[in-house]
Amino acid sequence: MRFLIISHVEHKKQDNLLYAYAPYVREMNLWLKHVDEVEVIAPLITKPTSKIDMAYKHDKLFLNIIPAIEFTSFSKIIISILKIPIILLTIFKACKKADHIHLRCPGNIGLLGCLVQILFPKKTKTAKYAGNWDPKAKQPLSYKFQKWLLRNTFLTKKIHVLVYGDWKNQSKNIKSFFTATFKEEEKKLPEARNYTSDLRFVFVGTLVKGKRPLFAVKIIEGLLVEGYNIKLDIYGDGILKGELNKYIKYNKLEKFITLHGNQDIQVLKKALKKAHFLILASKSEGWPKAIAEAMFFGLIPISTKISCVPYMLDYGKRGILINSNLKEALEEIKKYLKNETLLKSMSKLGANWSQNFTLETFEKEIAKLLKH
Repeated sequence: MRFLIISHVEHKKQDNLLYAYAPYVREMNLWLKHVDEVEVIAPLITKPTSKIDMAYKHDKLFLNIIPAIEFTSFSKIIISILKIPIILLTIFKACKKADHIHLRCPGNIGLLGCLVQILFPKKTKTAKYAGNWDPKAKQPLSYKFQKWLLRNTFLTKKIHVLVYGDWKNQSKNIKSFFTATFKEEEKKLPEARNYTSDLRFVFVGTLVKGKRPLFAVKIIEGLLVEGYNIKLDIYGDGILKGELNKYIKYNKLEKFITLHGNQDIQVLKKALKKAHFLILASKSEGWPKAIAEAMFFGLIPISTKISCVPYMLDYGKRGILINSNLKEALEEIKKYLKNETLLKSMSKLGANWSQNFTLETFEKEIAKLLKH
């Protein structure tokens, strides 16, 4: 089988290997175990690889380089429009040769792939929609258009569209799916935590406005003012790192909040095994891996009610759901911190649920999709 991946993810080359964002590549390597040849259509950048990059594993893999496109300013819009015909032609030629077309959505390149795939109704396809599939979510017009096109069974044929969460009134090609990080052998009963003192919180994610790391910092600050003995470890990097550093120093929080930057999965696992809570107050998510990974080791997520998060947390039985008002969020968290029995139950229920989604289970489901 010749397997085609159409993606907006930026790729890097080093030592004759092709690298990209590790969680994405870790997943794609499971798909690639079941195919003979691979073509990746994606942008290539010249930056060096980092701790959060991983190499593809396949003997017959070819990168078909396309330019990245952006629509964040007038000049970039004009340049991107000029690039689109070249990208569309590249995708068309690749689809013609492919046996299976795999789309990574949402994204600008994924959108172009969604348009081109209409011309290949007889080819088998999968689309991974890694964003928020909630039909009621406020999203950019391009995201809404991709969702409409993917669920349109007249224009988009022979496809499984993999989405996060269980949503009502979906077309027959929509399949509720998941993502995994850990193996069956890593499944263990999480250690029982003591929730009466020395509480450890973690934030895992890119330091950008959408993830709202400053909101997480302010939650910790508010709990410290209330007299709780707590610490927050932040794992990730991004444009808000300087702003966070400044806020932490100005408010004298250095003893309680530590920025660790990007770390590999082994470092992260050690942190998750020790901590009590994960904070993720994002504005939007698909399947937040940070939450599923934290629950795997018994952490209790504290998250905003977005996308499929309420479903993941069983509407409050496996985690603490908050809103975006800081005062109200603090009151909700404090209510749970007073009930150690409930917290222990949440930790256990969360681990039991998350440990169903191992890499082995994930790979079996992928293999089924490639046979359809």
